[in-house]
Amino acid sequence: MSSKQNPLKAARISISLIFLFHGTLMSSWAARIPTVQQQLHLDTGTLGFSLWGAAAGAIAAFPLTGLLIARLGSRLTTIIGGLFFSASLVLPALAPNPLLLGLALTLFGGGTSMLDVAMNAQGSAVEESYGRPIMSSFHGLWSMGSIVGASIGGIMAGLNIAPLPHFLAVAAILAVSVLIVSRWLLPIAPESSKQTPIFARPTKALLGLGFIAFCSFMCEGAITDWSGVYLHSTLGTSTSIAAAGFAFYSFAMTVARLTGDRLTQLLGPVRQVQLSGGLTILGLCLALLIPHPVVAIVGFCFVGVGLACVAPLAFSAAGRMPGMSPAVALAAVATVAYSGSLIGPPLFGHVADIITLRGSLGLAVLLGVGILLLARTVGHAPLQQNQSEGQLVEPQELIS
Repeated sequence: MSSKQNPLKAARISISLIFLFHGTLMSSWAARIPTVQQQLHLDTGTLGFSLWGAAAGAIAAFPLTGLLIARLGSRLTTIIGGLFFSASLVLPALAPNPLLLGLALTLFGGGTSMLDVAMNAQGSAVEESYGRPIMSSFHGLWSMGSIVGASIGGIMAGLNIAPLPHFLAVAAILAVSVLIVSRWLLPIAPESSKQTPIFARPTKALLGLGFIAFCSFMCEGAITDWSGVYLHSTLGTSTSIAAAGFAFYSFAMTVARLTGDRLTQLLGPVRQVQLSGGLTILGLCLALLIPHPVVAIVGFCFVGVGLACVAPLAFSAAGRMPGMSPAVALAAVATVAYSGSLIGPPLFGHVADIITLRGSLGLAVLLGVGILLLARTVGHAPLQQNQSEGQLVEPQELIS
């Protein structure tokens, strides 16, 4: 990368890699949860109690990170978040009991949120400078990172390598990588130096963005945790077919995110989200109403394509919300959005105990309807088109 020749393209590559790193770190931990459970001799209930630490840390860190970005700028906060998140990956492997595991995961969840909000704020600034939709591609790189991290985790588990050396290696490599690539991030001025208020009452538009992202993440969490169970337990497939079904869903979502920006540019964000809601509803209806494994897998792929661009477009619009600090707006939307991913999986499980898993997942159709009805919220903060692509057009908060 040459920041002197094309600083905007360099910034885009840099923040894309940081999205990739975030996904890799997240899935590195997720892939080794069974090993950590086995090492500490935890039953399912005790493990679930420890895992709530990550949720608590994540939710608590969102608003604090918004304030930190406003004080330091998204570039410095991204660097701090990347280093902290990398270091926190090692902590769960050091925990000797469930209580300390929960505390370690609280810090890990906080690191997740800090880097998440900061990189989305930086990505929003890069997108504003480009003057065309590119946020979806960033989230596509995150999805690719999650595949990389999960694959490495599976290999490490297969070789019987303990989580500690695995996490140490991943954390060290990614921490150094963050330091290297962050030199090309856009230098964003701290928002506290301007008249934009650090805290503001959420507008209806901002709440709409939060709820549409909430619907997307809640539905995504339900499919992530329960699609394989549905294929195996309800439709009677083998465990390998059930795993393959989730893999197809993940692949469809990744491809849709990597190609979604061009479709958004063609249709506009509102029509893109309306299409997303429609595909989500169609996919769920196929998977649940036609009890055949192949049809169900195709349906879940439609759901993956449908959900792929909803959250990126919501985050993109939040970063341009008029009259609000971009950092605080992004943090507010992220807090509501990620609540959906935390609430969704256990809620669908409890409902399944009452009305069967098919009936429980059928309620996710309502989330697709919610996405469809709230689609217009992503059009409240239109992206200013840049007629000189590849040239740095400074957004309001960029240091000259």
